[in-house]
Amino acid sequence: MTASSGVETRLSLVQWLVLALLVVSIGVNYIDRGTLAVASPFLSAELHLTKTQLGMLFSTFFWTYATFQLVAGWLVDRHDMRLVLGGGFLIWSAATLLTGLASSFAAIFVLRLLLGIGESVAYPSYSRILAGNFPERHRGTANALIDAGSKCGPALGVLIGGLVVGQFGWRALFFILGIGGLLWLIPWGIWGPHPASVKLPGDGHCPGILEILGQRSAWGTFLGLFCVNYAWYFLVFWLPPYLVMERHFTANMMAVFGSMPFWGVALSSATGGWASDLWIARGGSPTRVRKTFMAGGMLLSTLILPAAIVHDSATSMVFLIVSSLCFGIFTSNLWAITQTLAGPEASGKWTGWQNMFGNFAGIFGPWFTGKIVDATGQFLLAFVAVCVALVVGAFAFSVIVGDLKPVEWRAR
Repeated sequence: MTASSGVETRLSLVQWLVLALLVVSIGVNYIDRGTLAVASPFLSAELHLTKTQLGMLFSTFFWTYATFQLVAGWLVDRHDMRLVLGGGFLIWSAATLLTGLASSFAAIFVLRLLLGIGESVAYPSYSRILAGNFPERHRGTANALIDAGSKCGPALGVLIGGLVVGQFGWRALFFILGIGGLLWLIPWGIWGPHPASVKLPGDGHCPGILEILGQRSAWGTFLGLFCVNYAWYFLVFWLPPYLVMERHFTANMMAVFGSMPFWGVALSSATGGWASDLWIARGGSPTRVRKTFMAGGMLLSTLILPAAIVHDSATSMVFLIVSSLCFGIFTSNLWAITQTLAGPEASGKWTGWQNMFGNFAGIFGPWFTGKIVDATGQFLLAFVAVCVALVVGAFAFSVIVGDLKPVEWRAR
């Protein structure tokens, strides 16, 4: 079944199987990219790294992750999805494994660059598969499950990773995750989508880059994702160090309590995707539904600021969890907006460009947070910057992005 078969009301077994593999893959993806944050308090002590150097290592991943989005978008629009996503998965798992052997800032720096190259193919691949094979009324749920997987990844990474680091040291964490992640390639090779099931648009039907960049809504999604990612990567990379460095949590406490906000995001993401699909199925327009979830969720997520202000650690955790629940409300609708606007013809390219611009936040944000903490000796202004990004992002999705209907491409 393709996205155009709107008369279908249920997903097929094949669609559910492919979706399950995508959910697992994005979970592993985020575990691997966030593992450095879990290990950072202990790794930086061993290698004598400053907060600014640590922030640079967090950002290095995004140098290649962002720039290779354009290559990834081109690849997924033209080649076998199993090979593209499987090859990227192999590269990023190997980079994770080898990080456990690194003994210098330079070695970790290079491996983070390699990790970014491998992971760059993930979201363009997901968007291409969902836009071509999942109808509009199911995309909220499908994107919600993938988004929940991306949030469960950091949750599991912090929980299990913190316990592993506390018991066996930070190097063991990279060894376990690198080897374990490679096992995903087995079911993907067996059950990954056949090329015939993800129809590749011919060159005559693929909108050009300039045509995509000429859409005002495209720039709204670019800016919106930048703001979303600024806040998200703050949680992924700096929440574990924040709990250890400023709240003085032990490794085990960080593992348990640090995973709670991510579980909250995962839970509300799945709920938000289901609720948005239900609203659309009952007559709500995609424009009203998706924008309400996006803008409302981003504004409510600014409740993260009191978490940095209150003195009591338990109260701070309550605000972090509540803010994370609000964060998940909108994240499941983010890529559904792109897939609706771009359609199967342009979903790979549009997603690639959107993810490139959006992940400039990963290059800038973690480094900027490190500079703030080094300069001020605390995290308060870093939390303020996150709230500013959330407000700007709400404006981008509610005002700059236009009506949510497929763009009439010239080729069409």
